[in-house]
Amino acid sequence: MPTITPCLWFDDQLEEAIEFYSGIFPDAAILEATRHADGKLFVATFRLAGRDFMGLNGGPMFPFTEAISLSVACLDQAEIDRYWNALGEGGTIQQCGWLKDRYGLSWQIVPAILPKLMNDPDRAKAARVQAALMGMVKLDIAALENA
Repeated sequence: MPTITPCLWFDDQLEEAIEFYSGIFPDAAILEATRHADGKLFVATFRLAGRDFMGLNGGPMFPFTEAISLSVACLDQAEIDRYWNALGEGGTIQQCGWLKDRYGLSWQIVPAILPKLMNDPDRAKAARVQAALMGMVKLDIAALENA
């Protein structure tokens, strides 16, 4: 069976980004790296939290947009706070648990329980959860559960 590996296009900060992400996520490693003759990283396959990615230093013509984002399902508020603060450092905070990191890559930092709350059989409760979510920046599990 073939595998699917997302490829992230960076301007020229791939090596710096891998180091940054490796300091945040467990099970981080560079699996393969191809360098230019001058030693600068060109392409790399790397692992973060058990997931493989490819990265490319391709130049400035294709910056990241919100059209693609990486979602981090967190087990508790401490995890949300940790990933939110680490990935948001030097980036741009957005609404509903979204942020852009310092490289412009969009992330969703969400509680793992969110799908259960959003799909509650009590549709009025699910609507309250959605309304609470829409009013948040960093997600607050207790507030979502209380909705």
